[in-house]
Amino acid sequence: MQAPMEIELVPCLSDNYAYLLVDPSGHTVIVDPSEAEPVLAALERRGLEPVGIWATHHHHDHVGGVADLLARYPRLEVVGSHYDAERKRIPKLTHAVQHDDALWFESRRVRLLFVPGHTLGAVAYLCDGALFSGDTLFAAGCGRMFEGTADVMQASLASMRALPPDTRLYCGHEYTEKNLQFAAFVEPDNGDIRERQAKVRALRAEGKPSLPCTLADEQATNPFMRWDEPAVIDKARSMGSASSTPADVFATLRRAKDSF
Repeated sequence: MQAPMEIELVPCLSDNYAYLLVDPSGHTVIVDPSEAEPVLAALERRGLEPVGIWATHHHHDHVGGVADLLARYPRLEVVGSHYDAERKRIPKLTHAVQHDDALWFESRRVRLLFVPGHTLGAVAYLCDGALFSGDTLFAAGCGRMFEGTADVMQASLASMRALPPDTRLYCGHEYTEKNLQFAAFVEPDNGDIRERQAKVRALRAEGKPSLPCTLADEQATNPFMRWDEPAVIDKARSMGSASSTPADVFATLRRAKDSF
């Protein structure tokens, strides 16, 4: 049986996370390096050998460190979506991926999920049961729709909701505590949300990350993955949702969260 990879969270900027995926050989992939300095420090502290960078989307707070990392490790493969490659939105991109492409990390096949909505070039990476979702899916929340429409974004979230419940989620920001406040507003009688709030508050009070979580956690507490729950539909209707369709419920919740 293949030895599992290790995943190290690297705090960046004010609330971002980059991730190091470490093979037992020491070979390492970097996910979403918003800045180079903390990533370089983590690599050098452990004597790790990076072989690639995976970008979930083009925003600077996810790719701002790419150029400086390449200055230190010029042979790194930089992976991003074909959509962003065509628009030259990710610096130094060397491997543009699209549907049905194969991506490997050592001997692990990586599943690519194209998840437009936050941006139209957003891609999530699923490797060894770990999902790197960037800013499309957050713990207890989701990203704003800068480029996509509600039906597109909801479909992207549905594709991730369909993954196994024990899939571990590693998203782009430490927003969980604030997201759970909105979740409690949507479903004040949801005991799973209250329990998760207490757990996350305790972790953050100790300076610990709220990640990873699981898709089971999201299915139980994330309003943006609960568009077909009666209580969520009722709340959306009370806020003016045009119908109980998943896209309309999602759109209403997202508008409410934008001003929450």
